[in-house]
Amino acid sequence: MAVPVAFFAVFFAYPVAAIVGRGLKADGVWQFGRFGEVLARPEIRDVLWFTLWQALASTALTLLIALPGAYVFARFDFPGKQVLRAVVTVPFVLPTVVVGTAFLALLGRGGLLDELWGVRLDTTVWAILLAHVFFNYAVVVRTVGGLWAQLDPRQDEAARVLGASRFTAWRRVTLPALAPAVAAAALMVFLFTFTSFGVVQILGGPGFSTLEVEIYRQTAQLLALPTAAVLTLVQFAAVGAILAVHAWTVRRRERALKLVDPSQTARKPHGAGQWTLLAGVLLSVLLLVLLPLAVLVERSLGGSGFAYYRALTSADANSGTFLVAPVEAIGNSLRYALVATLIALVVGGLAAAALTRRAGRLVRGFDALLMLPLGVSAVTVGFGFLITLDKPPLDLRTSWILVPLAQALVGVPFVVRTMLPVLRAVDARLREAAAVLGASPLRAWREVDFPLVRRALLVAAGFAFAVSLGEFGATVFIARPDNPTLPVAVARLLGRSGDLNYGQAMALSTVLMLVCAVSLLLLERIRTDRSGEF
Repeated sequence: MAVPVAFFAVFFAYPVAAIVGRGLKADGVWQFGRFGEVLARPEIRDVLWFTLWQALASTALTLLIALPGAYVFARFDFPGKQVLRAVVTVPFVLPTVVVGTAFLALLGRGGLLDELWGVRLDTTVWAILLAHVFFNYAVVVRTVGGLWAQLDPRQDEAARVLGASRFTAWRRVTLPALAPAVAAAALMVFLFTFTSFGVVQILGGPGFSTLEVEIYRQTAQLLALPTAAVLTLVQFAAVGAILAVHAWTVRRRERALKLVDPSQTARKPHGAGQWTLLAGVLLSVLLLVLLPLAVLVERSLGGSGFAYYRALTSADANSGTFLVAPVEAIGNSLRYALVATLIALVVGGLAAAALTRRAGRLVRGFDALLMLPLGVSAVTVGFGFLITLDKPPLDLRTSWILVPLAQALVGVPFVVRTMLPVLRAVDARLREAAAVLGASPLRAWREVDFPLVRRALLVAAGFAFAVSLGEFGATVFIARPDNPTLPVAVARLLGRSGDLNYGQAMALSTVLMLVCAVSLLLLERIRTDRSGEF
């Protein structure tokens, strides 16, 4: 536990505490009255209200659209199912900047809807809601569908034999069994939309601001650290409550259900109703998932071949935006993401191993500590890096390692959540037998644990790589102008007018999308255990 605790203390707790301290302290005295001052302002209350209701609306809309998809993937067997399953997961691993750019190409000025019908939805709440559904569709399909596929269908059939209608059997038998999974999925969707940054920043315009966007505005544009500190603590408290409720629903799901092999429950659709449902789900995937990605690729080509891609190699064409050619952002992002993945694997792997060897209140607190980066504004972390890691022995403000460290903070929770179930499944008696035969603890781990968790380690590395590649909130503060990452480069290009900048943003977003998609497809080939979903 020592290495993960030290890592989080230095690179998470210290920067965040420094930002909060600068915002809430004056002459060495804590000014807690600033909470009342900030939260009493009408514009801040508007931000809080919009953050809450758009998260609730996004969650409800995602459940409405994705639950039929969860049923289809759980109960139906049809050609191309595994490929489609991977396709609907692509949006989840995409950086939010790419999601915003894809919907800008579909709904914004000069987008597909604007060209066909003269309709623009950018700078409206509908663009934000649809992008959130696009991003979180896989969360519901994987979480609810993964459990639905393991529910014994004979329970539902028994209710039908006893006279229940199809709807009554679903309401009285299936829904109560699915309730914990639906609640867990809803809470995760709410968490992701409550802390939304890139999507709102790109699609919402100046008229809409979530807590995360407002923290960025107060920090980077207005330098109003007291307001940013108060909003950071409000967001931290809200997300902490969400994660606590989510942990409770997951424990309830694990303890209450008796599950079966998913391969025994899927069958080919039969009857007009089931074929219609399958067609409807495929149509929703086509319109909601594939269409924005296809439009993004089409806009990157711009009707003139690869002109925008060729412009990425020229620093002269972007002299007002970049100090180097934008194409260098690709190499920067890949290098940063690889280093961040290595850091996340070491820290997250040690943390997961520690969680499997001990139990009790201390370990539960340690587990909660690992999830904290999901609850604190990445903007706060990034700005905290700048103002704290500038003195020996941690004078890292001009060092390239600062970006991978920030990215690794976000990757560690994914590594822990991926590795933990597999490590807990390893029979401790195997290690004990190896020890009796004379193996040292290191050799026992190398020859017993590692072969069993190797695939999970590769999956964890893939998720950490994809998440690191797309990290934006902290990186936008600490990436140097001569070493931009892909998300930062996309945001800079979108922030400038002109068709060339717009086209290059689409081209870079397409490259980032392809890298993330390839990573995910490789994960689908590696992962063999279909029961563990998010």
